[in-house]
Amino acid sequence: MALVPEAIAFAFVAGLEPLVGLYSAFIVGLITALFGGRPGMISGATGALAVVIVSLVASHGTEYLFATVVMMGVLQLLAGVFHLGKFIRLVPYPVMLGFVNGLAIVIFLAQFGQFKVADASGVMHWMEGSQLALMLGLSVLTMVVIWGSGKLTKAVPAPLVGILVTTGLVLGFGLDVRNVGDMASIDGGLPSFHFPNVPTTWETLMVVFPYAVILAAIGLIESLLTLNLVAEITETRGGASKECLAQGGANIVTGFFGGMGGCAMIGQSMINVESGGRTRLAGTSSALFLLVFILFASGAIEMIPLAALTGVMFMVVIGTFAWSSLRIMRKIPKADAFVLVLVSAVTVFSDLAMAVVVGVIVSALVLAWKSSQTIHTRIKIGEAGEKIYLLDGPLFFASVESFAALFNPKDDPQEVIIDFLGTRVLDHSGLQAIDQLAEKYKRARKSVHIRHLSPDCRALLTKAGDLVEVSIIEDPMYGVAVDYGAGFDVKSPE
Repeated sequence: MALVPEAIAFAFVAGLEPLVGLYSAFIVGLITALFGGRPGMISGATGALAVVIVSLVASHGTEYLFATVVMMGVLQLLAGVFHLGKFIRLVPYPVMLGFVNGLAIVIFLAQFGQFKVADASGVMHWMEGSQLALMLGLSVLTMVVIWGSGKLTKAVPAPLVGILVTTGLVLGFGLDVRNVGDMASIDGGLPSFHFPNVPTTWETLMVVFPYAVILAAIGLIESLLTLNLVAEITETRGGASKECLAQGGANIVTGFFGGMGGCAMIGQSMINVESGGRTRLAGTSSALFLLVFILFASGAIEMIPLAALTGVMFMVVIGTFAWSSLRIMRKIPKADAFVLVLVSAVTVFSDLAMAVVVGVIVSALVLAWKSSQTIHTRIKIGEAGEKIYLLDGPLFFASVESFAALFNPKDDPQEVIIDFLGTRVLDHSGLQAIDQLAEKYKRARKSVHIRHLSPDCRALLTKAGDLVEVSIIEDPMYGVAVDYGAGFDVKSPE
């Protein structure tokens, strides 16, 4: 019941007929419920995909959309085969907040199209006078009823209550407002197989492929974020690769049966899990009941006023936006606040996939910069007068300059010891920095001894060569690159 109005509303956002959204919600919901990586998740047509699809549909039509959805599914299948779902862990929390905030803003802006009507010549213009007042009033009424219903009971979905009240008011008083039936008929049967009617040319691929990449990325990001959220609530583990495969297969089928594609729905999944739906039966039942609506209740759905759907979408926006992010903006690091705002802005002005990629890159650069400032040294003088540098902090591409500044080969004594016990060499740039430092001491005719460097790093050094002293017993057991997910046994040097 909660899926029906949202599927129709998202279809309108994308500029499609309601049946396209309903078929997507049914097919994607059914296949992912049966084969997905997290039982209890609900998938269907979503706003995250709709806001990207709208430009493709407007410029090339629905047939190109269906071809794009098929390719989107293929890319998601490949992501599952190559286990790319695990990289969702690289998405920082500020990027996630920016993602949902940007999505909410885009859905909000898309609703203003419902407040426009076509004149006799087909030109769209804003509603005026009583027509505008009625549209606004019914939309606000729907929102108020949804809010109030949610406070009173959880037994019936609040969006359904809001739609029923507004529709009853319109029919009871005979109000002259546009409804779903005025936009397009949803009287349909079972979805039928349909091969996308597009030319099999290089030009078609150049149109379809960029959209497919964006949609595949957005679909997987939202699905995997939902998977992690549901897994946290239910205290279980979900299969990211399995979810990628299920989403890919579902979208391939959807594209061949006239759907707009889909992915996991955070809001609907929360409704399901909080209501006790923890098994595959829950998602399967949801999809099958949705099909019942399409087959036997199309007439009732066509009576729904567009103002009611607009009110539902405004409540989706309110529920999607992370309002807590506004409260914590002054409390979190400035770099995180910048990433949050940046991702939201890129989402609005570009697309969701690009926003996440930009957010991850900026976050990684900020982390690299902060880590580059943490390398430092303590200096001791040995019994024989040798100078001992005790290093601490990571040595990698961003910290090599700070590392080089720690030493003074010209003024150091004849014997110098550099102890790497508290340092990890993370990449080839770090090894190159050690090589260059050894060369500087060599030119200064000083003896430098590098200790507690791991054997694999020692083997890769060229200029340092025989200057490296390694005690296998005392050395910490770590490699050039540290894979925290691979289960290395990192022994303490103590």
